[in-house]
Amino acid sequence: MSNRLAQATSPYLLQHADNPVDWRPWEPEAFEEARRRGVPVFLSVGYSSCHWCHVMAHESFEDELTAAYMNEHFVNIKVDREERPDVDAVYMEAVQAATGQGGWPMSVFMTAEGEPFYFGTYFPPEPRHGMASFMEVLEGVRTAWVGRRDEVAEVAQKITRDLAGRALGAVGDGVPTAESQGNALLQLSRDYDPVSGWFGGGDTKFPPSMVVEFLLRHHARTGSEGAREMAEGACEAMVRSSLFDQVGGGFHRYVLRAKPGGPLLPHFEKMLYDNALLCRVYAHLWRATGSDLARRVALESADFMVRELRTDQGGFASALDADSADPVTGEHVEGAYYAWTPAQLREVLGEADAEVAAGCFGVTEEGTFEHGKSVLQLPQDGPVVEAGRLAGIKERLLAERGLRPAPGRDDKVVAAWNGLAIAALAECGAYFDRPDLVERATEAADLLVRVHMDGRARLSRTSKDGRVGANDGVLEDYGDVAEGFLALASVTGEGVWLEFAGFLVDLVLDRFTAEDGSLYDTAHDAEKLIRRPQDPTDTAAPSGWTAAAGALLSYAAHTGSQAHRTAAERALGVVHALGPRVPRFIGHGLSVAEALLDGPREVAVVGHPEDPALALLHRTALLGTAPGAVVAAGLPRAADGAGGEFPLLAERTLVQDLPTAYVCRHFVCARPTTEPVELAEQLGAVRS
Repeated sequence: MSNRLAQATSPYLLQHADNPVDWRPWEPEAFEEARRRGVPVFLSVGYSSCHWCHVMAHESFEDELTAAYMNEHFVNIKVDREERPDVDAVYMEAVQAATGQGGWPMSVFMTAEGEPFYFGTYFPPEPRHGMASFMEVLEGVRTAWVGRRDEVAEVAQKITRDLAGRALGAVGDGVPTAESQGNALLQLSRDYDPVSGWFGGGDTKFPPSMVVEFLLRHHARTGSEGAREMAEGACEAMVRSSLFDQVGGGFHRYVLRAKPGGPLLPHFEKMLYDNALLCRVYAHLWRATGSDLARRVALESADFMVRELRTDQGGFASALDADSADPVTGEHVEGAYYAWTPAQLREVLGEADAEVAAGCFGVTEEGTFEHGKSVLQLPQDGPVVEAGRLAGIKERLLAERGLRPAPGRDDKVVAAWNGLAIAALAECGAYFDRPDLVERATEAADLLVRVHMDGRARLSRTSKDGRVGANDGVLEDYGDVAEGFLALASVTGEGVWLEFAGFLVDLVLDRFTAEDGSLYDTAHDAEKLIRRPQDPTDTAAPSGWTAAAGALLSYAAHTGSQAHRTAAERALGVVHALGPRVPRFIGHGLSVAEALLDGPREVAVVGHPEDPALALLHRTALLGTAPGAVVAAGLPRAADGAGGEFPLLAERTLVQDLPTAYVCRHFVCARPTTEPVELAEQLGAVRS
């Protein structure tokens, strides 16, 4: 028998549609029911590829006795954090403030007014390691609710007041400066371990994609060798560890050291946003250094996204699960899809190639993972193998792995994360002469326009199977999708993508921006929660705040709009304030600030679209390393707007009737050139 989640578009909610728990989606009717019955609300927040969410579901939410108690004494609401990041953000802030930590599944008990009074994350079915069992928690909350209602209400109201008082408002007293950016670099250098290549202490390592992008841009602007060395070291550490899927490409969510001195092992879920960000970072590393390793990783990550995350509608799915069925036992466990034994290598590759693969990828008889299995890495001291032979080995292992039960896929299309993927695939296609990747980026952008925008004055957060979800986009959706459209405009020379980006950034100004220039995560007419979420810090992906700042700045560079540039500068005050203190948590903001300090440069390339010389100048412009430079290519545009599709092309003339490039800052241009080498020098490019 299904509960009220059966009609959801979220794969995570659909996973719970057959639970005996009478789950409800987040909707006013659920709170009205709690008010009518006089019971508290239990809110459970998670996402489809969350390992511990699956564990708690199996242990507690599928248990008939636990479900019966929940149904009798609570109104139970299930939320997909990827569909409702606003709900997740507000209550996660409460969880972290109360417990000092957060995570998923998130478990919150609240009043019918949405005021929280008790929190947690995962609760086991039996008392364990000092943790109460979930049933003990349920019974304790029920006892307090019945016997000490006034006390519970007082606690809930105090927590709600405290959260409401945390409104961030304007942060910082000015735009980022060369000095503040330098101080951010200095702080990062203190956090960086040049031996391991990782940032920060601790045994859990997340990919520092946005920090690396800042380092590359800072190096391009200032020539800092320290910034470049940290970027290269971090990128090599990631790709040599088991964070990177050595066979299939793409990156896992994070790695951790399970025991002192042991290897770094991945948490195996693969997220679209991680792979989009890292694909772009490695492409930019190649652009700056010519590294063959960076080129390979960028392309393998792009191919992974297309091969395993692309949906039938042309968008990109959110994630792959960490768990999959073990081919032998059938049990769902972490890493079953990715781990290998020496015997399995021999069975697939034969003795000689298996020995090579084991040496290259660190597969041992003892195993680096569980049950004698190893997760593939790329050790520094591995054997030197001819590239063609190694590629053949990887191809055979990938084919064999494809016969194993695959991890589940969350087919939900999230607008923001697709925006990141569009930017990465468009640029990889342009850099590496892969028009198929540009086509995949364009198809994803088409889906966002057709389904997520659909002629309305807003952007929807999600879709599934071509059907739009019920939730409006949040600030990160507007910022990241605009960024994707702007990258696609620069690569394709199609001005329609600039127009769509302009539509989105105008909505940012109208619906998300406060009078003091600060940005909210939700629109002014969004559902009212116990507080309006507002967080400028970059975590696993760019915050809505910094994503919007980047899109506003790029759009201003394309169009000369002072209003959009001013909005970007005001938003970047938070980077000026936080960058020197916590640079690892504002990496995207620091990257946008580098573009601001460099101009960003505006590059106009004019000529006939069919002229190969125009294509060469256009590609040279795209390969320039000037931070955040925007590129427009196509026919010249007349003063009345006729002709070329981009404002940057207005009244640009050809020199000696040849395709010509103009490099400008604040619309003041250097000498036009018809020579790719001279253009590359003007843009700081190091590649031909």
